[in-house]
Amino acid sequence: MKKIVLITGGSDGLGKEIARVLNNDFLVIILADKEDKLKKTAKELGVDYFVCDVSSYKNCEEVINKIIQKYKKIDCLINNAGIWIEGFLEENDFEKIKKAVEINLLGSIYLTKLVVPLMKKQKSGDLIFINSQAGLNAKAKRAVYTATKWGLNGFAKSLQQELLPFNIRVLNFYPGKMKTFLFEKAGIEKDLSNAFEPKYLAKLTKEVLLLPKEIVVSEFGIKSLKQ
Repeated sequence: MKKIVLITGGSDGLGKEIARVLNNDFLVIILADKEDKLKKTAKELGVDYFVCDVSSYKNCEEVINKIIQKYKKIDCLINNAGIWIEGFLEENDFEKIKKAVEINLLGSIYLTKLVVPLMKKQKSGDLIFINSQAGLNAKAKRAVYTATKWGLNGFAKSLQQELLPFNIRVLNFYPGKMKTFLFEKAGIEKDLSNAFEPKYLAKLTKEVLLLPKEIVVSEFGIKSLKQ
């Protein structure tokens, strides 16, 4: 049986492109919170799907249990779901702040917590965190977004040490600006002329997953020379 790969935020953008690139070599399952778009993407790519709101631990738990019941294993979790928030801190809406923390950081923590016991039992697994250049470099008017990405950075780095004895690889990816719907979904117009196509990060993700299990790529960054 092919390795089982879960991808959050899999209905569009980078998540969809990763699913497309991985689909021939892996059994791909995409997760997102809007069923209509998720179902349409799953049908287009020929992959499985589960509706999942990553900001809800209860929902994450229900979905992971269903996947384990159906497939008996999970070989890779790609924490890709994320939303954008920017502006002066005092002008950021509280509910948007809360949602950004829940989706960008807590969602990855919740799902990782739920799949780690199974991976430990399997004595193998891959955890991939789609971070951001914001996880390395701070900018003005990005306080909340940067906080979520720095939190994700620390979470992943700690797990790299914690899970190494169990043959679980933890990979932290730092992409720059990509041609996705990240900004559009937040209602913000951005010039994407200097952004790169998500297919390049998707291809790198595949290459890393196909490496022998004793080879670990702990982190890499990717961005356009124009950024």
